[in-house]
Parts: sequence; C-alpha cells; structure tokens
Amino acid sequence: MEINTHNAEILLSAANKSHYPQDELPEIALAGRSNVGKSSFINTMLNRKNLARTSGKPGKTQLLNFFNIDDKMRFVDVPGYGYARVSKKEREKWGRMIEEYLTNRENLRAVVSLVDLRHDPTADDVQMYEFLKYYEIPVIIVATKADKIPRGKWNKHESAIKKKLNFDPSDDFILFSSVTKAGMDQAWDAILEKL
Repeated sequence: MEINTHNAEILLSAANKSHYPQDELPEIALAGRSNVGKSSFINTMLNRKNLARTSGKPGKTQLLNFFNIDDKMRFVDVPGYGYARVSKKEREKWGRMIEEYLTNRENLRAVVSLVDLRHDPTADDVQMYEFLKYYEIPVIIVATKADKIPRGKWNKHESAIKKKLNFDPSDDFILFSSVTKAGMDQAWDAILEKL
C-alpha cells in the first residue's frame, strides 16, 4: 500500500464509541506514557510540524484523537497514561475508554506502544504490553528518544527494556528518534505490514 503522508489531518476526537468514525478504514493505535513523545512520533511519521499538538503539559490528550492518513488508514492517539496530576477518577475513566477502544474496535490492526529508550519501562508500560498480549492485539514497540543516548549504548538499553517487558521476539521492536528520524522507515514498514 502506498501512503501519501502529506495527505493527513486530524479527523475527530472521541470520548466513546458512539463518536468513532463509522467505516472500514484500518486503524493503528498509539499508546504510551504522557511524556514519551507520542505527538512527536505522529508528527515525524507524517512529516508535519504540528499536526499532533506537543504540549508542555503532559496528559493533555484526554480523548481518542483520530488522524486520517490519505483516506487509507488512521492513527488513533490514545490518552497518555501515568500522568500524576489527573485525579484517580479521571484516570479510571480514561482507562475504561482506552480498554473499550482496544478490545472492541474492529478497525484496529495493531498498537504502537511507545517507551522511552533512556529509562526502564514503568509499571504502566509493562501493564499495557501485557494487556495487548493478553488480548492478542498485534503490538509494535517503539523506543523513543534514541538521539539522547549514544549509539554505542543502544543495545544495552534495548536489552533492559525487553527484559523488563518480557518481550516476545515475534513482535517488532524499533529504536526511534523524532530528531534524527532514525527508525521512521522501519516503523512505517512494521505498520503497513499490519494493515
């Protein structure tokens, strides 16, 4: 499938399934901690500066944001998890919304689960990965901020993340930088393969 990434726009934001787009387009969801670089990942992948809003205030995405890409597929940005300033009640509401989308959405083809290459995955990261494995949802792990670590240490950090996640070698694992665009082609390959 050829995708023209320049033909991309934010389509809508949804709080529940009555708001989801009603069609057959395949969707790739993006999940990760609030400050892991999800918006930067979307903007890099779509060659845009500000399509997805990067915010100084993590935890700003509180809805599912659907991005239409070339009328052939969609990215669905899931609210960032693990952000402390949100009340427990809000977090539970997000959790239900995310779970409803991930477990019931027929358009969903895979989840790009973003982790920060610099740090061990958090309990939330591990939980998300286990959740996706449990529901047999195809997952692509993208380790962001690779430019912040010397290349010689990438393997060490990658091993630490895989160990903590109990990573399944049949899943994709991609080192990514929105600054240098490292990993962008691999990420597109992995995504298109899932469509």
